[in-house]
Amino acid sequence: MIESLEHIDHRLLLLINGFHSPLADTLMTAISGTIIWIPLYLLFAALLIKKERSRVWVPLLFVVLLITLSDQISVHLLKDTVQRYRPCHNLELRDTLHLLEGACKGKYGFVSSHAANTFVLATFLLLLFRKRWTILLLFWALLVSYSRVYLGVHYPSDVAVGALLGMLLAFIVFRFYRQSEDFFHIIQFKKNLKG
Repeated sequence: MIESLEHIDHRLLLLINGFHSPLADTLMTAISGTIIWIPLYLLFAALLIKKERSRVWVPLLFVVLLITLSDQISVHLLKDTVQRYRPCHNLELRDTLHLLEGACKGKYGFVSSHAANTFVLATFLLLLFRKRWTILLLFWALLVSYSRVYLGVHYPSDVAVGALLGMLLAFIVFRFYRQSEDFFHIIQFKKNLKG
């Protein structure tokens, strides 16, 4: 069973990585980076400011907490424990992959931190904005995850489990966020009663 799943994983990787071109290489490298997404991050920040106004620091604090949790769990709890070599470090696959210079950095790839981090943020913002921006957020998270497989630095299962990890963390932390909102409403209500 495990060998069969691994075979499917390898085939999907080779299929996605096999559709390469100089233009796609440039695009996927940029998509996998951070700089290209700065305008999108600024849009998210502006939307949070518009929605939360003076209390914008609360969801921003939760976003920082989420990204930190997602990143630390994906790296220290999973990558360092499971120690599954990235495809670009797999000696059986390396020569069959289209690899770009400098793309393959860390030794281990399960799970994809890119997928976990983008999906944790996308899911949290989806829950916060309630269906607004759904397509944009999902497209962004899926595109970043796809780029990691295209570049040969992750197997499809690395990004799939990373995405699930991100979504699960977002749902759990969002419940705490809602409770914190209730807490701040109670404090504001008490202040209003005194004033």
